[in-house]
Amino acid sequence: GPCTDCSCSSGKEPTKDPSHPKKKENGEQLLVPKIFFGTRTHKQIAQITRELKRTAYSSVPMTILSSRDYTCIHPVVSNSAANRNEMCVELLEGKQGKSCAYYHGVHKLSEHHALQAAHGLYQAWDIEDLVSLGRKLRACAYFAARELMVGADIVFCPYNYLLDPQIRESMDINLKGQVVILDEAHNIEDSARECVSYSVTESQLRAAREELDFMVSNNVRQKDHEPLRAVCCSLI
Repeated sequence: GPCTDCSCSSGKEPTKDPSHPKKKENGEQLLVPKIFFGTRTHKQIAQITRELKRTAYSSVPMTILSSRDYTCIHPVVSNSAANRNEMCVELLEGKQGKSCAYYHGVHKLSEHHALQAAHGLYQAWDIEDLVSLGRKLRACAYFAARELMVGADIVFCPYNYLLDPQIRESMDINLKGQVVILDEAHNIEDSARECVSYSVTESQLRAAREELDFMVSNNVRQKDHEPLRAVCCSLI
């Protein structure tokens, strides 16, 4: 029979409370968890959402978390070879006297999906669908996807969004009491290593050593900087 806890059973608009509280018979609140579905690549997310459309749960509120590389529609930022995250932050902070008009139109996109849900037209979608709609409405797909996470029953994302604590914090992902599904979980070890690994060039090490030499010679927090200088020297 149909499920009773998620919104697809009633066809009603999903609650906007991220914890999805429901009343038990004794008056206590039952927290219905979200499902976080982690995959290795963005391409696999497209395959999974395509399969979701074929099930009885295609109307369940969902969202897809991805990087600005996939969802940014700003004509300058999206076509730049530079760091898009930094360029986006600079636009939002208005450092160059300009802001992002697409960011200020986020509500158009998130409310558009909410409107679909209210009329029972909500269907599983892919990143390309959201980006296409974002261009049509001149609204940022990146931040809209994050807003949609509040009312979503299932959240699709790459592994590192669940494994990397810095990404979890920046994306406001709280996994406590939630359901986590990892597709092709034999890849988790490699992904976990990547999350806590960092690549550095020899020239960067030499530059760091020079700065540490200066700190030590000028007696600036010498006890802290001498061990770091020793690490740089040994690596070089």
